[in-house]
Amino acid sequence: MPKMKTKSSAKKRFKLTSSGKIKRKHAFKSHILTKKSNKRKLKLTHSTLVDDSDVKNVKKQLRLK
Repeated sequence: MPKMKTKSSAKKRFKLTSSGKIKRKHAFKSHILTKKSNKRKLKLTHSTLVDDSDVKNVKKQLRLK
């Protein structure tokens, strides 16, 4: 059987932390920023962890156990 390939889109969007959790960036920070408040834009800048309900799906895309 051939090797399992990781999803290129997932590879670009997610990073693994040293403790094994999956890190992601917030959406809605690329354009139409004039109507968003400074507080909202600042919160969208920081990265966060993938929600527990999505971890299984993301690990499958990254081909992690």
